[in-house]
Amino acid sequence: MADTQPTGPLAGIRVLDLTRVLSGPFATMILADLGADVVKIEDPARGDDTRHWGPPFVETESAYFMSVNRNKRSLALDLKSDRGREIARALAAEVDVVVENFRPGVAARLGLGYEAVRELNPGVIYASISGYGQDSSESDKPGYDPIMQARSGLMSITGEALGGPARVGVASADISAGMWTAIGTLAALHHRTATGRGQWLDLSLLDAQVSWLSNVAGAWFASGGVPARYGTGHPSIVPSEAFATSDGLLMVAAGNDAMWVRMAQALGVERLLEDARFATNAHRVAHREELRGELERVLATDTTQAWLERLDAAAVPAARVNSIGEALSDPLLRERDMIVELEHQSVGPVRSVGSPVRLSETPPSMRSAPPVLGQDTRAVLTELGLDPAEIQDLIDRGQVTAGDPAADRAQRLRA
Repeated sequence: MADTQPTGPLAGIRVLDLTRVLSGPFATMILADLGADVVKIEDPARGDDTRHWGPPFVETESAYFMSVNRNKRSLALDLKSDRGREIARALAAEVDVVVENFRPGVAARLGLGYEAVRELNPGVIYASISGYGQDSSESDKPGYDPIMQARSGLMSITGEALGGPARVGVASADISAGMWTAIGTLAALHHRTATGRGQWLDLSLLDAQVSWLSNVAGAWFASGGVPARYGTGHPSIVPSEAFATSDGLLMVAAGNDAMWVRMAQALGVERLLEDARFATNAHRVAHREELRGELERVLATDTTQAWLERLDAAAVPAARVNSIGEALSDPLLRERDMIVELEHQSVGPVRSVGSPVRLSETPPSMRSAPPVLGQDTRAVLTELGLDPAEIQDLIDRGQVTAGDPAADRAQRLRA
């Protein structure tokens, strides 16, 4: 299907992407970065909803859309038309993976549900993302990230100790669902290699967000205690929080007693090592407020950079509390190839966050910027066996749109 030569561990794997917004597109971008050929089906009139979410825009293109759709090909196809559904089913019959995040039942009504696709393609890996699962008692409810953050309990443990619950600053339910979808898809592909059998992955946003509770859930199972909010602090490690310096905020994390000793020495507060209240981590947790007061007074006397140098020299984990701009300008991110720049068809160079997966033999590849709507319509339909006249007829009928330069020229001539 690809007109490029993707590299990476998933080169040769073909994915039909029926998703929109964030959870599904994030999952399919992970697969695309790893080398899969991902064809994204979009509504021919509006495209993915996020093409219209902004500001900010990069000229005419939504920054939100571009953040999760690189390395994909856009097929603008009307799934409400009979011919559009036929084309989508023909694609589904040829791919290795189908990913969708419609509300449960919608894909089936379009003739693109798991059972219908499996009849055409018995070995298919079919991944469905929804708010509450495909067959739960609440499967008909829509799924939204902040609702999942609230219902999962994550919101209740996020925020300042004396303030109210807070939403995590990124769409954590959507992002975690996307990551788990990619992980489940990879597992299913491995199983298919071993057995020849495909399967259906049912991924719930609520399940994915609850999975993040991890050690917090473990503590509740063990004690039944209601977890508190600690702001930047840690419930079971002290000191581990952000402190004001003379010019900013410094995050420190003394993860064990030896680190605490080195931290106290680096800060010049060796006297605290003689204080029985701070002798062990358990003591420091019990007396966190008193220790915080001691450290606040000291750290406020010098700059963040000065303290960082002393703590780094003492091998104590510490970092400046960066703004997003400061974080994305960190030279280490460039060194690690975590900031990538790709040439977009309409707006020129665009930057995005790269893949954190570093494989020694088959690394991810950043091959193409996010597509304009319908950028690859002609190429994908040609690969499917449609001739140019039929493709043009579909364009004229509005059942597909083509955002490639040839289509633009043809539309201008007709006008």
